[in-house]
Amino acid sequence: MKPTRRGVLFVISAPSGGGKSTLLNLLKPTRDFVYSISCTTRPPRPGEENGREYYFVSPEEFEHRVQVGDFLEHARVHNHRYGTLRETVMQNLDAGDDVLIDVDVQGAAAIRHNAGGEIQQSLVDVFLMPASLQELRRRLLKRGTENSEQLELRLRNAVAEMAEWPSYRYVVLSGEPDEDLVNFRAIMTAERMRSHRLKFSGE
Repeated sequence: MKPTRRGVLFVISAPSGGGKSTLLNLLKPTRDFVYSISCTTRPPRPGEENGREYYFVSPEEFEHRVQVGDFLEHARVHNHRYGTLRETVMQNLDAGDDVLIDVDVQGAAAIRHNAGGEIQQSLVDVFLMPASLQELRRRLLKRGTENSEQLELRLRNAVAEMAEWPSYRYVVLSGEPDEDLVNFRAIMTAERMRSHRLKFSGE
């Protein structure tokens, strides 16, 4: 018998430079989930495209969406705003498709505490933990997208973000990119086979 199930909502968080973007890129070639594209008020980085990495919107449009309840979660991070579109997530979960959301610790907390029962039953949250602050600094310097002031802000924020790891169902200690991919895929596989998610024909 082939089981059916509601989609799983995978939520992944990490501080800036924590390896999250690398992991997401490694997942793309064998993508078996829907990646939820967030809205943000920050400007695009070099090489980013509207509708691919993010929906880039004005602060005014973002605030309008907040007021009409379009977001499953929204937060201010590094002086910019980010939000996950509720309708897109719900449509995919209802269709049995898994959804992956990339959010900060504020967004993950909002989903945990404010979402309805259907979201709660689907939720699997994962924190990607850097090996050390020194390694995080090295990765941010290598990325080269922040000036010295922005770099220090991100590192200060990282200390607070890393303290939130006990709130997550899973923690992956970030190592080599391939190791992170194997560990995250193991979580996805196990969660998809949890008995309470499955329904067999004839039940």
